[in-house]
Amino acid sequence: QVQLVESGGGLVQAGGSLGLSCAASGRTFSSYTMGWFRQAPGKEREFVSAISWYGGIKNYADSVKGRFTISRDDAKNTVYLQMNSLKPEDTAVYYCASRAGSSPDMDAKSYNSWGQGTQVTVSS
Repeated sequence: QVQLVESGGGLVQAGGSLGLSCAASGRTFSSYTMGWFRQAPGKEREFVSAISWYGGIKNYADSVKGRFTISRDDAKNTVYLQMNSLKPEDTAVYYCASRAGSSPDMDAKSYNSWGQGTQVTVSS
C-alpha cells in the first residue's frame, strides 16, 4: 500500500486561499489515481477532487468547481490541492487517498490508502 502524508492545512479568512500537499511513498506513484476528500464535524466524508494517473483526467465536486484545482507531480510523488475563494462551508478535515487504476472515482470506498488528514478552517 501507499503511505500518504498531508500538509498545508490551517486557518484562513473567507475569500482566501490555501494549498494542500500530499506526499506519497512508493515507486509506483504514477500508476495510482489520487483523490481528495473532506469531512466536516457531524457530516459524512465527501468527495472533493481526484486526478487520474499521469494527470490525464480530473474530477471535481460541484461545490468546488472553479475554485479548487488538483494537480500532481509524479517526480516528487506528490499531489496538490489549490483552494481559492474559500468559504466557511469548506471547513473540514481534508484527506488524501489513493487507488490503483485510472479512473478518478468519486466513491471513497474505491480508495484503499488514506492519509491522516489535515484541518482546514475558514472563518467568516
